[in-house]
Amino acid sequence: MTMWVANGLSQDLPSGVVMAGNWQGAELAIWRSVSGRLAAWGDRCPHRGMRLSHGFVRGETLSCIYHGWTYGSDGACSKIPAHPTMVPPAAIKAEVYQCVEADGVIWVGPAGPEADLPDLSGMVAVRSVSVLGDVAALTRALPGFVADGALWRGQVGGVSVSLVVQARGAGLGLHALCGAAAHRVAVSRWLDGVVQLVEQEALT
Repeated sequence: MTMWVANGLSQDLPSGVVMAGNWQGAELAIWRSVSGRLAAWGDRCPHRGMRLSHGFVRGETLSCIYHGWTYGSDGACSKIPAHPTMVPPAAIKAEVYQCVEADGVIWVGPAGPEADLPDLSGMVAVRSVSVLGDVAALTRALPGFVADGALWRGQVGGVSVSLVVQARGAGLGLHALCGAAAHRVAVSRWLDGVVQLVEQEALT
């Protein structure tokens, strides 16, 4: 069963952009084509191992910044600039992960049967932040929140807030959503305070 990991909010990844992500320690390149299609691959070009997250989107393809090898949305190599007339072998392919959007959150998982995604219907995306701290520090900083796996829920000034927590190396990614668009600014300011609290707690 697929274990989904949040890698950002939909608004974090506009069309034509690639960003770094992760799934349980595996480094990923997550990108959105010009038409809006999402893809997530292992963050290494099959040619020389350059990070694909340093590459660039060309229409519906992603090109490696090193030698320009180009890959389609299915991960298969479609073009090798040094050999423009050659059809790339089918074996040249990026490692493909599942990548879906739901309720304004980008979720990534390995290929395989799909588990249910957390229900965030009715919530409005606020923003994503990175914080230097662990789950223990986050727990101490947010005593009123209830955690269900990666999803933390609570109230901020009477407004429902959900935090989708992502492990990021030595820290965490916090992807915040709230119950009403009118409260996005207030929740965003609250999130700044959360970052400070978590980092203070991480030092204790």
